[in-house]
Amino acid sequence: MQISDVLIPVGIFAGLGILLGLLLAIASRVFAVKTDERIEQINEALPGANCGGCGYSGCAALAAAIVKGEAPANACRAGGEKCAKQIGEIMGIEVTALEPQRALVRCSGGGNVKHKYLYEGAPDCIAAERMSGGDKECVSGCIGLGTCLSVCRYGAISLQNGQAVVDRSKCTGCGACSQICPKHLIELVPATAVYSVMCHSPEPGALTRKQCNAGCIGCRICEKNCPSGAIAVNGCIASIDYAKCTSCGLCAEKCPRKIIRKIK
Repeated sequence: MQISDVLIPVGIFAGLGILLGLLLAIASRVFAVKTDERIEQINEALPGANCGGCGYSGCAALAAAIVKGEAPANACRAGGEKCAKQIGEIMGIEVTALEPQRALVRCSGGGNVKHKYLYEGAPDCIAAERMSGGDKECVSGCIGLGTCLSVCRYGAISLQNGQAVVDRSKCTGCGACSQICPKHLIELVPATAVYSVMCHSPEPGALTRKQCNAGCIGCRICEKNCPSGAIAVNGCIASIDYAKCTSCGLCAEKCPRKIIRKIK
């Protein structure tokens, strides 16, 4: 056996390897998907919590949407003013951060509400809500199983006396809890808000009295006594217009049910 019998096949395979390598290198350049470097820069500027409060699956998805013009540059509330400014610099535009907000659970039920039955199912508010609206007489109140707590990436929600409670010092106003609440009673209010109507039930006052010891009965006393016209009773539930509210506290003082309270 001559050495050429070995070298020739080796040379052929080596040549094919080099040729295939070159073809792959060329193909990678020709078919490469160009990525806008701004996407990665914006992703780094975002908080990285992937809370979903902006409506996208995570920070990377939001970054791509901002670059494509599908989402506003100030879409991330959790990032605040600093984040909005950085994104504006990356995009080359002037960006104003959205007004800081905080989540608020508009319910005073907890130990004040009556129960219809004993719920022993999955510890999930959405699952419980499918069973006649939950185990509480008030079908608009907090179910209290902590589904909102499970999506909060900032540890701002806890359960107290069977009800979700928000720690404003930790809340970033991302809105993830508000989106997942099956009762839609977690609202985003201005971070500067002082008072709130801690009830979300639209039921008539007589029915509310039977269901809960702390629900709004729509008596309009708060509305009549508000000097700035910031409170209105729509149907059977009072609500505050924070743009008009002066935080005088008169509504809380006059409320016979004591469900207009200072936000802690």
